[in-house]
Amino acid sequence: MSDKKVIRLRRARQARLKMRELEAVRLCVYRSSQHMYAQVISADGGKVLASASTLDAELRGAASGNVEAAKKVGLLVAERAKAAGVTQVAFDRSGFKYHGRVKALADAAREGGLEF
Repeated sequence: MSDKKVIRLRRARQARLKMRELEAVRLCVYRSSQHMYAQVISADGGKVLASASTLDAELRGAASGNVEAAKKVGLLVAERAKAAGVTQVAFDRSGFKYHGRVKALADAAREGGLEF
């Protein structure tokens, strides 16, 4: 594994340990070069309460690797989380910088009604 990926995974592990200590429901984001994925995971880490990605049928038609697609994923995951009864989450950016697509997804999730 490259040093860049190892460092990102170390940052992600430290953040997840803190969220587990706080027993927070978390909004976990993964960013690949082509797609964005978001999951709302229960406080014990054992159950996915809601999820959305650019691979969903509702979002599949448009471009999938840009800021606009990330905004759509953020709104969709917020809508599904609220339907599951979740409004308060901790934002788990998986070690990625809070910039660009990750920031766009977070802002859209806030607009959709999630608090973090």
